[in-house]
Amino acid sequence: MTAPILPGAEPYSTTGDARGALVLHGFTGNPQSMRGLALALADAGLTVEMPLLPGHGTAVADMVPTRWTDWTDAAEAALNELAARCDAVAVVGLSMGGSLSVWLAEHHPEIAALVLVNPLVSPPDADTVALIDAMIEGGDELAPGVGSDIALEGAVESAYAELPLRAAQSLFAGVADVERDLGQVTSPILLFTSTQDHVVDPISSEMLVEKVKGPVERIVLDRSYHVATLDHDKDEIEVRSVEFVTGLLASTGA
Repeated sequence: MTAPILPGAEPYSTTGDARGALVLHGFTGNPQSMRGLALALADAGLTVEMPLLPGHGTAVADMVPTRWTDWTDAAEAALNELAARCDAVAVVGLSMGGSLSVWLAEHHPEIAALVLVNPLVSPPDADTVALIDAMIEGGDELAPGVGSDIALEGAVESAYAELPLRAAQSLFAGVADVERDLGQVTSPILLFTSTQDHVVDPISSEMLVEKVKGPVERIVLDRSYHVATLDHDKDEIEVRSVEFVTGLLASTGA
């Protein structure tokens, strides 16, 4: 039995026209961090789905047993359901939501566009992975959380205060597979990269630009940290994302 959904963490769904947008939040976060972007896409007339990923948005105990396949299965189910109702679909993701977005594009080349905000597509360095492994071997199940990496004073991400180590271990293994298959991505990408990111090394964005086969439009954010969708550049992210998605989905005849 799971805990109640945290205020503001609720999933979001709205029916618009035949253009679809799947919006995916990050690791230990929830739809609160992406709500503004989801609403901007909905205001542009799109049909939008923003699921609450398994284990997220309730209590950290609910996330402890979840793994990479739980999140990919949920993302793929949401994509398939949305695609059944729409002529073309874009996928929009922050952090782990970006990892899942790229994973979907590797398996579903029909995705019309990707919008990625500080995506994790390259696992942490070996020392970080070894540290997590050692913590687990030592009996630890939780570490301090990574939420609210935001430069804007007063802005807060609704994320868990703790990070489930085995879930993180699973995430990093999944991301290693995503990185390996980047060459299969042909969907056009709008990529936002914060120059100061204390959660995901910007090298992930470099790796993505280097290895994907589709066109990449990259926007560098100098004022925002990791959760840029709640930071100084949130308005620019929303405007540019809507322009990018509506331009591409319109060109598909949707």
